[in-house]
Amino acid sequence: MLNIEFLTAPKIICQSDGLRNQLGKLAMSLLPLPIDKPVALIITDPGITKCGYTERAANSLRTSGFTVATFDRVQADPPYSIVEDAIELGRSISANIVIGLGGGSSIDTAKVVSLAINSTQSLDEMVGMNQATGQPLPLIAIPTTAGTGSEVTLVSVLTNEIGEKKAIYSPKLMPDIALLDASLTLGMPRHVTAAPALDAMVHCVEAYTSRTKKNPISDALAIKGLQLLTQNYMTVLEDGSNLAARENMLLGSSLAGMAFVNASVAAVHALSYPLGSKFHIPHGHSNALVMGPVFRFNIEAASDYYAELARAILPNDEFVDNFSAAHTFVDTLENFLDQSGLATRLSDLGVTDIDILPMATEVTQKISRLIDTNPRDMTTKDVEQIYRSVL
Repeated sequence: MLNIEFLTAPKIICQSDGLRNQLGKLAMSLLPLPIDKPVALIITDPGITKCGYTERAANSLRTSGFTVATFDRVQADPPYSIVEDAIELGRSISANIVIGLGGGSSIDTAKVVSLAINSTQSLDEMVGMNQATGQPLPLIAIPTTAGTGSEVTLVSVLTNEIGEKKAIYSPKLMPDIALLDASLTLGMPRHVTAAPALDAMVHCVEAYTSRTKKNPISDALAIKGLQLLTQNYMTVLEDGSNLAARENMLLGSSLAGMAFVNASVAAVHALSYPLGSKFHIPHGHSNALVMGPVFRFNIEAASDYYAELARAILPNDEFVDNFSAAHTFVDTLENFLDQSGLATRLSDLGVTDIDILPMATEVTQKISRLIDTNPRDMTTKDVEQIYRSVL
């Protein structure tokens, strides 16, 4: 008997140059009319402002009658203090709509800001599953990288005062509109393109092999998302101006987001979290570093699933059996990391052997919910060995 509840953004718009042509109209469509003073708050980071995208968004909003304020101090793995500053700005200007523009950190921040402006809860009180209360402001999410899928998910991951990652899960965080404008991803550097793309591939794989929440809807999205991502990955690395490939990557990333938020991620994400919080390795990069050894560890329990994914992305290959197909699948993903231009060893990023046991203990004791979802059980010793294999 099926028992599935599937949630995603109620409206998804794929349109190159949609930021310029659609944002203001879409934002106005979300407000109750008539409205005397429409005020939009754009949440983004300094790099997006430097690219000119923040002003492009503001101009579109102003053309439709909005007063616009910008908060562009978002950091990777958003710390509570930055998110709280953005919330205070939103309250001070009486914002009535929030725009998240940028990578996953900007969109995660925008989600929480849209909910917190009219809420009396602290961030810690929101942490966990369905703990958030209050009525969120309308929210439009506009990704500038093809990776996190945050524009179609109901989770935000923040970093508390002592460096721990904290996740807020609530349908109240779901953006009202996801605007996929691939023109915003053109010309991104190789490593900025690669890390989020590898993150999105992990989303597809972990959703497809989820031990607790795997379902036919997420499966279909994961397969199609992985096909789009793997078929276009090398193209966007070699030719950052290829708009068609960028569109496919952005759509693949969103499909991956829809899949994982309904089926869950697993051990790759669990092992990546300490790398982000302790060593400030960007989320996509930290996932990419450990995905190969985690997936290889999982083959014992998930070879049939990995074989199905291998046949989906390598339709012209012939495999002796599922075990062989599963190994080829993992080899293919590891090769994508090798081609990325990213560092491939933890030691190159400041991690030492002394750090391994504390990180492994954190994974199994504090992030056990993601180990529970993994297709194969992991002990602290297993996690240590995986970390050391890429040290």
